[in-house]
Amino acid sequence: MPEENLLFSPIKIGELTAPNRFAINAMECCDADAEGSPSERTYERYEKLFEGGAGFINLEAITVEYDYISREHQLSIMPRNAKALEKFVKHMKAVNPNAVFVMQLTHSGEISEPNFSRRCRVTEQPLFGYEDAELIGADEVDKIIDMFVESSKIAHAVGADGVDLKFCHGYLGSQILRPFNCHDWKYGGSWEKRSRFAFDMTEKVVKAVNDPKFLVGSKVSIFEGFPGGQGTAGPDSSLMDLTESIALIKGLEERGSQYILQSAGSPSHTLALSQTDRNIPDHGYFHHYFQWICKQNLKPETVVIGSDYTIYRDGRGTKFQAVAPEKNSLKFWGNKNIKEGIVDMVCLGRQSFADPYLPKKFIEGREGEIKWCTACDNCIEFLIRQENVGCSTWNPPYTKRMQEIRAEKGELAEKHT
Repeated sequence: MPEENLLFSPIKIGELTAPNRFAINAMECCDADAEGSPSERTYERYEKLFEGGAGFINLEAITVEYDYISREHQLSIMPRNAKALEKFVKHMKAVNPNAVFVMQLTHSGEISEPNFSRRCRVTEQPLFGYEDAELIGADEVDKIIDMFVESSKIAHAVGADGVDLKFCHGYLGSQILRPFNCHDWKYGGSWEKRSRFAFDMTEKVVKAVNDPKFLVGSKVSIFEGFPGGQGTAGPDSSLMDLTESIALIKGLEERGSQYILQSAGSPSHTLALSQTDRNIPDHGYFHHYFQWICKQNLKPETVVIGSDYTIYRDGRGTKFQAVAPEKNSLKFWGNKNIKEGIVDMVCLGRQSFADPYLPKKFIEGREGEIKWCTACDNCIEFLIRQENVGCSTWNPPYTKRMQEIRAEKGELAEKHT
């Protein structure tokens, strides 16, 4: 197969096959109904994504309980949501039966929003900014693991192809795994204890669902980029040390994970590591390194999905240095990294807001019609403000809403842009 077509080639994930190497990242959009079930706007967003032809679609940060949430209108996956989710999955699979569809399960922990939710922490010393979070112990964490297991069973029952157990971006999984969680307790102190949360959960989910065709994987922050964060040398160290990150992905694989969705950073603190800033696009190359680390330490059959490819666009309009534009496009780096065994699939987040039909346009040779993300990050401002999230550059209703927000709260807009 010619090099330029590698992005269009199928790939086996567990016992399933994705028709191409494009993946859609889990992007929270604050548009669930009052019960945490998909609303009409949720249906509208995902219909476009399924029509858009991506091989792998990850349903956004869907919470396993509603006591600790970070978004006021966050999707949830509890018994009360089962019928609504079954209807939702059935509808999306009718739109495109070929896409692999997983659900990203999460618990917000200390980054829950106290204006409408409780906030909890697992460390005796609060991380800066979360001094108001209540300390929870081993019994509560045991119950949370059970919730993830129960939600995974619901995901399987409603027809999803798998789950993404979230261990990234500052959510509860990150909070327990990071070296900052250094006091000695069942889920803290040594790496063996901190990793127990992720490893026990994965083992229990695989056993409880008991279906070899049901995918289990995780999105992981390889390096959070602040002292004591995931991928650092100690509880107060800022030095990068990926020993534990490597042990995490290998341990997840050993316990049944069939894919790893590579990420980095914690958006509340190190947003530019999670999704590269257009003014410093070269930070995107960090992700290539992290993807390579994953591939080098996992079995060939374990699929590595690499994030942060939105920034490359079509090679124009970015500020990359010392590299020709034609060697800095999404198509170039996606194909190059797949060919060289750095990554198996490329994941799109912000770009999926700008143009959910990008995979289809690429595959049909209609690249000139793609609406490229400008990395303005207005979608992130919508999220911060607990607004429905969309692209204010290409989607007129969101353009109008952003104009209204700027007019209503102009003194705050600059802070969040």
